[in-house]
Amino acid sequence: MVTLLTGKKGTGKTKKLIQLANEAVAASNGNVVVVEKGTKLTYDVTHKARLVDTEQYNIEGYDALFGFVSGICAGNYDVTDVFVDGIFKICPDGLSGLEAFVKKISSLADTAETKVTLLISAAEEDLPVGINAVCEKV
Repeated sequence: MVTLLTGKKGTGKTKKLIQLANEAVAASNGNVVVVEKGTKLTYDVTHKARLVDTEQYNIEGYDALFGFVSGICAGNYDVTDVFVDGIFKICPDGLSGLEAFVKKISSLADTAETKVTLLISAAEEDLPVGINAVCEKV
């Protein structure tokens, strides 16, 4: 299942992501992974979650991010939740490749039985219509 946290800058998306990640850690019998560009969440997300900085691995773009998340799921069978903070910071293509990425990540989430939450800095009405079929919004 894919969940989207959407809204323009300054609407509390990152705060909500931190809350959801910490709740997932408390409820999970497996591993929770938080993917971000940079290390700004280090002191906000519980140490029990695995924080991954995409800059350390030179991840940029939708294809690279998809491969990275796929590798996380493939390398560790008990990942229950993956949170991606600031998708447009990692993928500078913006809205142009978002729909295809969300469909691919949704398929991966179903196959790996992992919940994926994506933080998208855009108004809901600006998102491609096709995304609504494969995800839920918070």
